[in-house]
Amino acid sequence: MGKEYSNEDFESLLLKYDYNFKKGDIVKGLVCAYESDGAIVDIGSKSTAFVPSYEVSADKKARVEEILEKGTEYEFLITQDCDENGKFTLSYKKVHLAHTWTELQSVKDADDTISVVVSQHVKGGVIVDISGVQGFIPQGQLCAKEAACEPGDKIDVKILTIDKAQNNLILSNKKVYETNMAETRKNVFSQIEVGQIVKGEVVRITDFGAFVNIGGVDCLLPLSQISWKWVEHPTDLLSVGQEINVEIIDIDHEKQRISLSLKNTEPDPWIKAEEELKEGDVKEGVITRLKAFGAFVEVIPGVEALLPQSALSEYQNSKGNILKVGDKIDTKIIKFNPKDKRISLGLPTDEV
Repeated sequence: MGKEYSNEDFESLLLKYDYNFKKGDIVKGLVCAYESDGAIVDIGSKSTAFVPSYEVSADKKARVEEILEKGTEYEFLITQDCDENGKFTLSYKKVHLAHTWTELQSVKDADDTISVVVSQHVKGGVIVDISGVQGFIPQGQLCAKEAACEPGDKIDVKILTIDKAQNNLILSNKKVYETNMAETRKNVFSQIEVGQIVKGEVVRITDFGAFVNIGGVDCLLPLSQISWKWVEHPTDLLSVGQEINVEIIDIDHEKQRISLSLKNTEPDPWIKAEEELKEGDVKEGVITRLKAFGAFVEVIPGVEALLPQSALSEYQNSKGNILKVGDKIDTKIIKFNPKDKRISLGLPTDEV
């Protein structure tokens, strides 16, 4: 005998399976059947969902059955809410294209090579297809033999520029790109020197720093060289596309690498600290970081000093409150080593 459900049980089950889908949601759905103008998809709601043929692929000649396999689960974008028949309208094409753009950005970031298929010749170059995304290869970025390539031919390319918002993807034949890059690097390396201040554009951000394009060459700006202040992550101060002035601090001709510094373009705050601070001074500072071993306190702009955990606990116990980042605190300079850029703090006697 089956389990008997109360009204409350049924209501609970209905709520469990009522997903409240809406336009703009990304949902997973199982392809159930085909119609003359699209496919029926089960997205797990009480309502049915339909993918029109024009929302399946950017290729108008592609058949729905060739792309969406019956019995297979895919991701879809809800493009229209339930109609009067209780049916959602979905798009597979838009989700697929979004994934393609993300993958292309990863290829660009990794400076990898990809294979593309020529779609057509146009004035000034060729149009290529990459999983539904159209890219353009200017004539000057093609090899001589590719100038006469036919639709359907494949070309190995590098990504020059990518802008999803503008639907803009510019590519270059791999060999042409490498030849051009070799010439660009040669020109840049012949003109720069350590200590030189140059303008560049932030083109990529990683956990360990940022890459800044100088004259066509991507150079590394390490995390430690972004600011005199502590920087948790490069995105705290930098953004892709931002133009900045940087100092060239190292050139490795053999490995073709250039290292940069942003903080060196600003006055070193430790010079001011050496002029103004001495051991025994009492300074009001702002807590910038809290760690298991103590608190970092900014005693003058750009200069952090360490207040050990023992002193921090003593202060909090005497005051009866817990300090947090941004709080002000009076400290005493116990040890000052400007050469190593280190300051150890303690508490003034009247704070204990």
